[in-house]
Amino acid sequence: MVHRRILLAAALAMAVAATPPAPAAAQLGEQPIRIIFPFTPGGSGDALSRLIAERMRTELNRPVIVENRTGAGGRIGVQAVKNAAPDGSTLLLVPIAPVAVYPLVYQNLDYDPFTDLAPISQLGTFDFGIAVGPKAPVKTLKELVDWAKANPKEANYGTPAAGTLPHFLAALFGEKAGLDFRHVTYKGSAAAMADLVGGQIPIVVTTTADLLEMHKGGRVRVLATSDAQRSQFLPDVPTFKEAGYDLQATGWYGIYAPAKTPPDVIAALNKAVVSAVKSPDLRERLLGFGLVPTGTSAAELAEIMKRDATFWAPAVKASGFTPEK
Repeated sequence: MVHRRILLAAALAMAVAATPPAPAAAQLGEQPIRIIFPFTPGGSGDALSRLIAERMRTELNRPVIVENRTGAGGRIGVQAVKNAAPDGSTLLLVPIAPVAVYPLVYQNLDYDPFTDLAPISQLGTFDFGIAVGPKAPVKTLKELVDWAKANPKEANYGTPAAGTLPHFLAALFGEKAGLDFRHVTYKGSAAAMADLVGGQIPIVVTTTADLLEMHKGGRVRVLATSDAQRSQFLPDVPTFKEAGYDLQATGWYGIYAPAKTPPDVIAALNKAVVSAVKSPDLRERLLGFGLVPTGTSAAELAEIMKRDATFWAPAVKASGFTPEK
């Protein structure tokens, strides 16, 4: 009897050893996946979240829902993912600022994006532009700098809000160009653009996507865009570098899991996300609201975070911005 039990145990052990491991997608389980977008519904980021969720649902054959967990400039949503179980069922879809810039801004941030989150993939990039309205009678960036130096009391620039990437980028440009810019903060790009067109403010810095239609309609003039290459949406506009200023900056959206999520689960999620981003129909949708699709590896997103945290540090310093809390 003992001998027979030994033989049965040995056979069972061999069978287990011979069984191939379950695919990573299967290890995700069957519960719905929550994608937390830490800002309010509406806008390109929210639309991106829902498009990605729908494609992941198809790729993984399981429910994928979007939850808008708002508050504290996105920090509450990030913390919710930080504290979630690292099993691939709770993800974070977020723009660059909360995961690469906030550590430079907030002295007591309640999370460390480099240790509390596991990168999955960068989804898409966007750049920024500097535009003038009728109050600044210039046609080039050099002419704008000359005009601003000659008219320092009028050289004010607007951005969608204080403490945003357009604010930091404009401050860094002002420092490089030797300008004494005065920042005028607005509640969103629409209000800033209205004042730009109306002549209440001479300059606005915001995303290229927000400037696009008014530039094409001749109501404002975009003088430069911020990526390494010219924007595919505004190929007639030079980059900051082409205009003579050593400045390059891009924004982006990425997707993350909680730290300590198993590598095979990260790999499965990355495969689903990249497949979604690179699909022709989704690519066209993203380009439609000013995002250039990427779909990187997890390791590439980790490197992008480090690179951009280094880049934005002097820009944050130049702005002098201090958050209220």
